Amino acid sequence: MNRLLLSVALLGSLTVPAVQAQSAAAIAKVDVADLSIQAARQRTYPGSALKVVQTLARGSNYTRQVVSYQSEGLTIYALLTVPNGTPPKGGWPAVVFNHGYVPPAVYRTTERYVAYQDAFARNGFVTLKSDYRGHGRSQGEPLGGYYSPGYTTDVMNALGSLRKDARVNAKRVGMWGHSMGGFLTLRAMVIDPSIRAGVIWAGVVGDYHQMMTQWNNRPPASIPQRVLNLRKAAVAKYGTPAQNPSFWAGLSANTYLKDLGGPVQLHIGSADEDVPVLFHTTLRAQLIAAGKGVQSYVYPGDNHNLSRHLTVALNRSVAFFKANL
Repeated sequence: MNRLLLSVALLGSLTVPAVQAQSAAAIAKVDVADLSIQAARQRTYPGSALKVVQTLARGSNYTRQVVSYQSEGLTIYALLTVPNGTPPKGGWPAVVFNHGYVPPAVYRTTERYVAYQDAFARNGFVTLKSDYRGHGRSQGEPLGGYYSPGYTTDVMNALGSLRKDARVNAKRVGMWGHSMGGFLTLRAMVIDPSIRAGVIWAGVVGDYHQMMTQWNNRPPASIPQRVLNLRKAAVAKYGTPAQNPSFWAGLSANTYLKDLGGPVQLHIGSADEDVPVLFHTTLRAQLIAAGKGVQSYVYPGDNHNLSRHLTVALNRSVAFFKANL
């Protein structure tokens, strides 16, 4: 089932033309300027109480549930894990889990990243993996994370929702992100410096000049042309990062690294074919220059998912959160 028909199925009574009209209206409202870090800091991200939608089979020492929360009036679904037993004083430490690009029409809450999320859940962390807007059953239009603020907003409201939960220690929350999720994690950390620590795997963490000039991969065929056109529209309106550097710098988390409230751990494979290692090494240097704590691991010959060093990378990530949350 293609994305448009899937959306129709989920929305029920809406016709195809109505869905197309909604999509066009959502795109027409997008202004890349809304991605600026300063604009994001002016918004509030209250999230909501986590509403249980489905209880799943338990993990080894934790429960699993599909839950929902609110983000800009949209219902966003997520996978929640909670350790068994009595929480420590103040509540469990928690990790907001930001997945990378998966075609929204085929995304499912309980698929992908299961082993990754399990590693943190088994080690005493509450975890919440958000289905960004338009993914799976989540409401809203999936316009991507790089030229539209929607996914950032959903991540920030996931954070707000976790902090409302009585089982969670609101002062001990970190973020984990892979690929596009790494982009969202770094943004979230500079928007809200109270995020204690972040772990980024194969992150799209270059600034906009790097993203436009040093990222030579073709976009996945599953990305609709209308989403790709958001970048063209942004450049047409504001110029390129070379032509209008101050504008694009204001959109980039890299500009605000001095505002980070905690350390960052970076992982990438040297043979990553999806994200340049240069993004990783440049961010590492920028973090050091900003006087921020950083751990950096480049895995020889490994791919975008760190398949060859998965256990090592997960163990390092878990240890980092245990030390910093």
